[in-house]
Amino acid sequence: MGKLSSAGDQAPVAGAPGDTDLALAQAGDDAAFTRLVAPLQAELHAHCYRMLGSAHDADDALQDALVRAWRGLPRFEGRSSLRGWLYTVATRTCLDVIAARGRRALPVDLGPSSERSVPGDTPRNDIAWLGPYPDGGLPAGPAGPGARYEQREAVELAFVAALQHLPGNQRAALLLFEVLGFTVAEIAAMMDTSVTSVNSALARARRIVAEKVPARSQQQTLRKIGDARVRRLVDGYAAALESGDADALVALLTEDVTWSMPPLPHWYRGLAAVTDFAVAQPLSTCGEWRHRAVTANGQPAVACYLRPFDTDGPYEAWSICVLTLRDDHVAEITSFLGPEHFLLLDLPTALP
Repeated sequence: MGKLSSAGDQAPVAGAPGDTDLALAQAGDDAAFTRLVAPLQAELHAHCYRMLGSAHDADDALQDALVRAWRGLPRFEGRSSLRGWLYTVATRTCLDVIAARGRRALPVDLGPSSERSVPGDTPRNDIAWLGPYPDGGLPAGPAGPGARYEQREAVELAFVAALQHLPGNQRAALLLFEVLGFTVAEIAAMMDTSVTSVNSALARARRIVAEKVPARSQQQTLRKIGDARVRRLVDGYAAALESGDADALVALLTEDVTWSMPPLPHWYRGLAAVTDFAVAQPLSTCGEWRHRAVTANGQPAVACYLRPFDTDGPYEAWSICVLTLRDDHVAEITSFLGPEHFLLLDLPTALP
């Protein structure tokens, strides 16, 4: 790991709250260490998710980072804030994961869209897929005075997916500067590199992200649409699936709508292709649907439960459909298949 005491914000003021816990933790008091890091765990977890594109990977990385921090805390000299020091440890931990595993993907990264429904599409388990994020604990505003992105903007699917196209150092530099508000000099110390290298990484990262992320964030779109219209879109989507009403579903969609379902590799673009898929599969042959409105990645989402036709069993967890809105229509549907995503969102895996 190297020395972890040279990055972050200003040094803590002597006698400030937490100084006693810091001294106790450095002396080996694990309860004091828990009290120190507890207020920062949610934002550190979100940082790990942005870096890695998976809430499960973020769980593991944060746990590893906290173990590293606990072991390295006696060497923390207070020249930076504890928050900055912990971000150093978490960022370096995530960079190790990226170096070992590579980036995560969505179906749109694999190839062109399909024009017709693909029956019997089988999961690609050889691909590390991007996953959804339970954003309930994130604040709405920026993390620091120098941050460009709001915390919820920075977990939106388009932004996190764009980050996956960046090398680890560029990903880290962009997040630390634009999302968390650290200075270039602080980031250089955190990443054990030069200010020139950080500025170069930032320039390249901004260019790639600008090409892949819409000019208007989902947070801006949601505020413009308003809560009432968002609820109607979510309820309308769920009702259309439950009733098998293709016309009602199509009325909610943009002309260039996309629908993807990781870990299934095929995806669809445009009303004709999406309608063909919807009519051939979820609206007719899959079974009976039940739904719950939720949020994920700072966006409206629908938890979909499925029961095969002509059975009396429970409705089983099937997918978390994250909706990306444009104006007052649905522009993207990303359906994350699998009950593990329901556990992330504290949802039951079956409904009666």
